[in-house]
Amino acid sequence: MKKNIRMTLLASAAAVVVGCATVASVRDEPIQPIQPAKVSNQAMVELGKQLFFDPRLSRSGGISCNSCHNLSTGGADNLAASIGDRWQKGGINSPTVLNSSMNIAQFWDGRAKDLKEQAGGPIANPAEMASSHTVAVATLQTIPGYVKEFKSVFGADAITIAQITQALAAFEETLVTPNSRFDMWLKGDNSALNTQEARGYELFKTSGCVACHNGPAVGGNSFQKMGVVQAYKTTHTAQGRMDVTKSNQDRFMFKVPTLRNVELTYPYFHDGAAKTLPDAVELMGQLQLGKTFTAQENADIVAFLKTLTGDQPSFKLPHLPPSGDKTPRPDPFAKAS
Repeated sequence: MKKNIRMTLLASAAAVVVGCATVASVRDEPIQPIQPAKVSNQAMVELGKQLFFDPRLSRSGGISCNSCHNLSTGGADNLAASIGDRWQKGGINSPTVLNSSMNIAQFWDGRAKDLKEQAGGPIANPAEMASSHTVAVATLQTIPGYVKEFKSVFGADAITIAQITQALAAFEETLVTPNSRFDMWLKGDNSALNTQEARGYELFKTSGCVACHNGPAVGGNSFQKMGVVQAYKTTHTAQGRMDVTKSNQDRFMFKVPTLRNVELTYPYFHDGAAKTLPDAVELMGQLQLGKTFTAQENADIVAFLKTLTGDQPSFKLPHLPPSGDKTPRPDPFAKAS
């Protein structure tokens, strides 16, 4: 009996030591590794996945969430402004949906507190999906497959906009990108970064970039003024947080974008003015830090930024339930009323 107790204590002590070693193996840096998503309700995630790809949430029947947040291109659309209903030019550069659950708030101006609140915005925005919450709910209610799935997930016969946005948010919360080469380096793999990439990260830190771009998402966790040292010149009308708070002190205060997968999410800034990563690094150095990077320094930082690309979402595309007889048919060319 005493021997068994002693062996159990030794095993427990060994487990503690291993656990401590695992924690200690993560480098103490301003940036932390991204953790894989934890799914608590797979059925809701699957429903949200269908809704994310379903263009029937839009007025035209031709625009889905994936249209502007394309999961094949880093969760963005690589346009300075997205294409909305009837080929309208969107109001702002679409931020990536990848790792968006880590954001302090949603949208560049932070007007939505979380993903669930954000999900309802584009559906009813006349320049985006151009539907309404009432019409979106009514449309889904005419699709027998959705009626069955919503009842299975939520336990109610009637579909609501709250259920739609909750399911969309549940799916979007799974869109994290762990296992980047930089994360491997953070976890102790010295071979994960080459000399230039390591040099770029050191410069990224010593120059002050980590003051805003830190944490697991390398950003997204604060609002900062665009143009700290030099004023940012743009013809774009967005005023940042000022558009929400109406306070002049919030003018040009934008949510700091995540730098995860940044090599995939061009163009950059809220107005899409920076077409390439070198352009973005150059402008940020001048505007935010008062620093003009040399060509070599710029290239080093860009090399580091490219190590932040992690595992992209990989799953079987959802099969959307067929429309019912009363489901509105796609009509992208209908004249505006």
